[in-house]
Amino acid sequence: MAVFNLTPSEASAFILTGIPGLEAAHLWISIPFAMFYIIGLLGNFTILFVVGKEQTLHKPMYLLLCILAFTEISTTTSVLPKALCIFWFNLKGITVSGCLTQMFFLYAGLMVHSSILVTMAFDRYVAICNPLRYTTILTNSRIAKIGLASLIRPVLFVLPLPLLLSRLPFCANHIIPHMYCDHMSLVKMSCGDITVSRMYGFVAAFVIVGLDLILIALSYALIIRAVLRISSKEAHQKALNTCTAHLCVMLISYPPFFFSTLTYRFGQDIAPHFHILLANVGFVIPPVLNPIIYGVKTKDLREKVGKYTCRR
Repeated sequence: MAVFNLTPSEASAFILTGIPGLEAAHLWISIPFAMFYIIGLLGNFTILFVVGKEQTLHKPMYLLLCILAFTEISTTTSVLPKALCIFWFNLKGITVSGCLTQMFFLYAGLMVHSSILVTMAFDRYVAICNPLRYTTILTNSRIAKIGLASLIRPVLFVLPLPLLLSRLPFCANHIIPHMYCDHMSLVKMSCGDITVSRMYGFVAAFVIVGLDLILIALSYALIIRAVLRISSKEAHQKALNTCTAHLCVMLISYPPFFFSTLTYRFGQDIAPHFHILLANVGFVIPPVLNPIIYGVKTKDLREKVGKYTCRR
């Protein structure tokens, strides 16, 4: 992991409390978190393995699904192992550099996730609106370039978050009332001028993710327009079914993100434990459900997974 250069501070570590108000139930809370983590790893590694082994799945949609699976593995691994150490062994300490690094990988992973969802929406648009040109528009090399761009974008837009925080002095109280290092918790602990860091975090979250949602909405508006021009109801159903998996993934990804971001800034009356539990839904549940959604809704992938899992 990268290490960020920090200004001198009175303490060299932060304390992650886990879930404030529910410390007595940490052991019980850890059980579903551990189960979700293991199931998510198994599901996403299965997708990576099956798509990697099967040449017939080396197509844009499945390559995008692989990038999504890799992103979800990275994002959950940046948070949940440390959270489980807090729940099981009461190991609450984390270095300042480790905290900023965790924050970078968490938000970078969420941004890559959003970028891939945008690309998947474009993939569905091309498949429905320009099916004859699909193989020429979305080639594997072009998908590789999109994947690279999706990795570069977080470096450009997320890296300033820990760099801005690393230049701020932190107060004597280094207790983070959370199970991982998030931007707003660190901002609130700073004794310096947090205006730039606070505004950058807010603007980056809503401008970048908001732009992604606008592009997704535009893709689906064009898809709906194309579908409405089809006279056959059966063709309507078939075209829309190809988008079902992607729509389900978006519905379990974006709402928790926006709720968590808005709650930190405007939801002071919301109980901390409720906010923290819901904040974790955005990166704990999707890695579990996404492989299931795409496995059920995508016939080719379902058959290939069955080929390996049912083999004696």
